[in-house]
Amino acid sequence: MSIEIKNVAKRFGGFVALDDVSVSIPSGQLTALLGPSGGGKSTLLRIIAGLERADSGRVEIEGLDATNLPPQKRNVGFVFQHYAAFKHLSVHRNVAFGLEIRKRPKAEIRSRVEELLALVHLEQFADRLPSQLSGGQRQRMALARALAVQPTVLLLDEPFGALDAKVRKELRDWLRRLHDEVHVTTVFVTHDQEEALEVADEIVVINEGRVEQIGSPDDLYDQPANDFVMRFLGPVTQLGDRLVRPHDLQIHTGAADPADVTGRITRITRIGFEIRAEITTSDQIVTVTLTRNEFLSLNVEVGSTVQVRPAPQSHSDTTAGDRSEILRAT
Repeated sequence: MSIEIKNVAKRFGGFVALDDVSVSIPSGQLTALLGPSGGGKSTLLRIIAGLERADSGRVEIEGLDATNLPPQKRNVGFVFQHYAAFKHLSVHRNVAFGLEIRKRPKAEIRSRVEELLALVHLEQFADRLPSQLSGGQRQRMALARALAVQPTVLLLDEPFGALDAKVRKELRDWLRRLHDEVHVTTVFVTHDQEEALEVADEIVVINEGRVEQIGSPDDLYDQPANDFVMRFLGPVTQLGDRLVRPHDLQIHTGAADPADVTGRITRITRIGFEIRAEITTSDQIVTVTLTRNEFLSLNVEVGSTVQVRPAPQSHSDTTAGDRSEILRAT
């Protein structure tokens, strides 16, 4: 394993940031630390980097006990949300900075920087100042600077959080492609569920200082360990006493089966190619997501009475007991 976090705990005064956290991160993998703000994910990342010291527990990087090592001895690259660029230095000099302080030969520095700027598609901006770049370009520059010293581990703390939605989407696609090229062990912090599901090989869900579940995006989405994970990773609605995904429900207008829930359509919202229908039953509002063609084939409108049922073999039929078994397995 590239990174082993064993029984790590951290308090800030009376606030418990991390409570006996243990995580194994395989070498070469892109892992997301996902959770709500204040859940402990950035604290864990900073402990891996050596920027925070754990109150107890152990951190190993590539088999080396790094628990008490300073950041410069851990061979990690760290990218902050707000880039931390040297404003008076060119893009080339920013990327070269870590190599220069390590006193590498000038020819080696020039070659490495040119290689990295080409990798992040910034070679034509080498002589510009950071202020002359867009937000997405500055973030790519920060990633190139972190990679320049050939770190064992690359750590990203909400790297796209300061960018608008379109640029964030472009950059996370780019990060996934970059990781597939360089294969450096990468850990990134995010509170964006879509970002984690789209980019990561594995997701560690952290809440209130504890690990809720670890698994692949498919595992966590289809087999959440508990209601928190289910609610946090993707949309949910309630049908009777069950939490289900809105796209795992069906609407029909025929005779009701015993397992069906009867209700009346009270709202219809189109979101791109999807139709979101709200069904008001005797005691709750159920949200169902359909494709536009599925919805049009029903020939219903606001006020129509319909039946709602889980779609066949829907993953969201996992019971609370099943979810607790999954949690114990992790």
